[in-house]
Amino acid sequence: MSVYKIHGGIPLQGEVSVSGSKNAVLGILAAAMLLDGACILENVPDIADVQAMLEICETLGAIITPLGGGTYKIDPTNISTHEATHAKVKNIRASYYLLGALLSRFKKATMHMPGGCNFGTRPIDLHLKGFSKLGARGTDISDLRDGTIRIVADKLRGAHIFLDVVSVGATINIMLAATRADGLTTIENAAKEPHIVDVANFLNSMGANIKGAGTDTIRIKGVPVLPGGYSYSIIPDQIEAGTYMIAAAMTRGDVTVKNLIPKHMEPLTAKLMEMGFDIFEGDDSIRVTIEECRPIEPVNFKTMPYPGFPTDLQPQATALLCLAKGMSRMHENVWDNRFQYISELQTMGANISVIGRVALVSGPSFLHGANVVAMDLRAGAAMVLAGLVATGETIISSAYRIDRGYEHIVEKLTAMGAQIERVEEDASSCQRPLVEV
Repeated sequence: MSVYKIHGGIPLQGEVSVSGSKNAVLGILAAAMLLDGACILENVPDIADVQAMLEICETLGAIITPLGGGTYKIDPTNISTHEATHAKVKNIRASYYLLGALLSRFKKATMHMPGGCNFGTRPIDLHLKGFSKLGARGTDISDLRDGTIRIVADKLRGAHIFLDVVSVGATINIMLAATRADGLTTIENAAKEPHIVDVANFLNSMGANIKGAGTDTIRIKGVPVLPGGYSYSIIPDQIEAGTYMIAAAMTRGDVTVKNLIPKHMEPLTAKLMEMGFDIFEGDDSIRVTIEECRPIEPVNFKTMPYPGFPTDLQPQATALLCLAKGMSRMHENVWDNRFQYISELQTMGANISVIGRVALVSGPSFLHGANVVAMDLRAGAAMVLAGLVATGETIISSAYRIDRGYEHIVEKLTAMGAQIERVEEDASSCQRPLVEV
């Protein structure tokens, strides 16, 4: 199995370029399955989840042609099946976007329940209710007796849909299903995340008629044909950018994070400034540094839907709070079980206690190297950040989870001076030693 080995204590210096957005490209790949012609996607990140999604699309009949440099030609014209039952569907959560895409294209869709990181209950009932409003047959349109979702509609018609809870997944999935439905669909209480805007922009560039993405009301006027035939570049990854900004802060380095959208980073930028870091914004870059010997101030974070602080940066920010002088609080308001990684930070010397959805972080902690596990994608990134400042050697097992969302993370960190390497080891050698008490 692959592990990361890190020797900490080196301030990061230099520049790092952000790759294309994982969350955007997964939705856009599903959206591409709606097209009546081919398209070119640029700035596609080379990460495990994207490769899995490309493979799933190929099993549907799409022709995927790598053109080099993160560019792919996607030709869905030969898709002839509404069934997404490839084994890798169970590995990534975003595979559920194929429900909306296939339902829109074939008026029926069948797929396995999706997988992904396990940090809380993530039902898809809002997705299914939205499909039902559009005309999917029956009220109980989910048959999960064999772990398979089946949806059928005689015809999809535009509808008014109010989401009981702000949901990124449901917003995108319903938007996909409505793109080729008859009439006007209105989604109220829609999520506003940047990757929702990117999916809508992609579809519009291919012939769709979607307005209001990025606000809480999205209107989709269905079109009969999506001709495709154009190129589209994926937006930069907000979470990868934030992870490297926090890495610069934790190591007290001087790093310019390039190829990002500064507005997307405002929730993090404001907190870093509150903690005492110096932030210098460019048109598509942010430099993070701190004065020598200046203490890191404690702050309180609260995760919220965009434009609030993103839950996908919560573990990384919690690792940073371990270095602040005093008591900080991390409120997790999006997922109900996203503090599973706290025990791993405690193994490295962090002083954290969890009460419900709040993590109380007392610092500064002097982190030390240890054998830890990447519990999920973003928790794994937090372990990497902790390893960058810990004394001694940190070994992070289940590194494949980090590969799901970070393109060439070892190479990017190494280029900034970090001592990190990816190695193959036997599973037994990665186990945390037993301690008798």
